[in-house]
Amino acid sequence: MHTLLKGDITPGPIGVFDSGYGGLTILQQLRKRLPQYDFLYLGDNARAPYGPRSFDVVYQFTREAVLKLFEMGCKLVILGCNTASAKALRSIQQNDLPLIDPDRRVLGVIRPTVEVLGNLTKTRHVGLVATEGTVRSESYTLEIQKFYPDIKVSGQACPLWAAIVEAGEAETEGAEYFVRKRINQLMEKDSEIDTILLGCTHYPLLMNALRKSVPQGVQIVSQGEYVAASLEDYLNRHEEMDRKCSKNGTTSYFTTESPERFKECAAMFLHEDVNVERVEL
Repeated sequence: MHTLLKGDITPGPIGVFDSGYGGLTILQQLRKRLPQYDFLYLGDNARAPYGPRSFDVVYQFTREAVLKLFEMGCKLVILGCNTASAKALRSIQQNDLPLIDPDRRVLGVIRPTVEVLGNLTKTRHVGLVATEGTVRSESYTLEIQKFYPDIKVSGQACPLWAAIVEAGEAETEGAEYFVRKRINQLMEKDSEIDTILLGCTHYPLLMNALRKSVPQGVQIVSQGEYVAASLEDYLNRHEEMDRKCSKNGTTSYFTTESPERFKECAAMFLHEDVNVERVEL
């Protein structure tokens, strides 16, 4: 196992962390856009979901996962998890990295998604569907207001959606019922919404149900492609970090839970079989 050394410049994979499986939708787009890079995916499936947990607990768990990825040789880690990006990213960037290793980086999924919103909404009314934790944290609203003070944001918590996806029920009538119910509630809050942001990485798997439920003319924004484009731009602008990312086109998978269960779910998200190892944080 790679031990964590400050100032270590040996190239390593780009780490992608999620509390569960949703981050695989981010990983999929990263691999598509940056196929030459090595990626290392870590799912803290034993302690998922993070959504209902407190800020302190999410921060503690996320910090442990980031340290694990650093130990495994990653110099750059993407929090492919909205809850971790909302509740832990800033503390890790500001308080932990300067002490652990100021030359390493941790990036989230919220800002890259927010940055493109200004070009997408015409009415300047945006809807956010996400877990209760992400909606309650108001991270998206605050970030959107920072970039676009004129955009009005309405949030809708969708507590069952991620569970429906993980149960393999995304294409069922039951999924359509629960998706329609939450989309209707969101549109009742603000009928001028013309752009709906999927603030949870599981939700792209509900795209068929979403398209049936969303009013005509309302666009759905999925995070993966924007996060991937943002990472490509980041690496182009930061050559010193790009040099620290190894490029052999490989992807490794690790979970804190059962490898068998992870393989089943990964096949659903990625449409391919993966090899996965169990690790402890």
